[in-house]
Amino acid sequence: MSGKLYVVGTPIGNLEDITYRAVRILSEVDFICAEDTRVTVKLLNHFDIKKPLLSYHEHSASHVSENIIGRLQSGESCAVVTDAGMPCISDPGEDLVRQCRDLGIEVESVPGPTAMATAAAVCGIHASRFAFEGFLSVTKKQRFSHLKAVASDTHTLIFYEAPHKLRATLEDMLEYFGDRRIAICRELTKLHEEVIRMTLSEAVKYYETNSPRGEYVLVVEGAGEGTDEKEYTLDEAVEIAQGLIDKGVKPTEACKEAAALTGLRKNDIYSAMM
Repeated sequence: MSGKLYVVGTPIGNLEDITYRAVRILSEVDFICAEDTRVTVKLLNHFDIKKPLLSYHEHSASHVSENIIGRLQSGESCAVVTDAGMPCISDPGEDLVRQCRDLGIEVESVPGPTAMATAAAVCGIHASRFAFEGFLSVTKKQRFSHLKAVASDTHTLIFYEAPHKLRATLEDMLEYFGDRRIAICRELTKLHEEVIRMTLSEAVKYYETNSPRGEYVLVVEGAGEGTDEKEYTLDEAVEIAQGLIDKGVKPTEACKEAAALTGLRKNDIYSAMM
């Protein structure tokens, strides 16, 4: 008989947020799959849990997941955790769950905190309907394509971002979304928790003189929720295209992106810019 895979949520900052059930399951399983074993061992030590740890992350070779599946099929039980929060959301554990489901291996959830839901609850922006967008790609083409795809979404948008990329992300959002309201949530549940609300243009200016620190959740209001749809002039479209070129985008692609955002013709933007 196959064992069971437990998807276990862990605290996103404050260790007091772990559940009694999570502690019990982590104490009872045969082994634990962790995104970063160095992070997870600190959690386990705090609750005096001694269990074998197996590193499982996005760069793990296929034989690692095969080993996990084989052990589950032989009857062992396993808990999969991430560094913080609920695993298998914007997380490699998703693939492990899918494989278990496909093979008929039982999967059980042990819910815990999630940064996106916590941010939605305290952001002060309407979030009864929201779309979780995870991390933006570091690849410019994919990044811009992602922002373009969600620019007209009327749902509140929630993103994760690392401190070293925050400034660039805010600038890109301002270009693609316009000057919307944003709640910038930092270090949620931790000692230096902070939620600041401003517009995207104010946020860009704020972080010109304030260094980003800690992990961020960005809650951006949906399209059409605070301002009327903007009508762009040709000069503004050229400025947008030039901004993309300054970031390394090819001129033809920059004009195409500016045209999609402004509704103006790509050829007109290109001619004006040249």
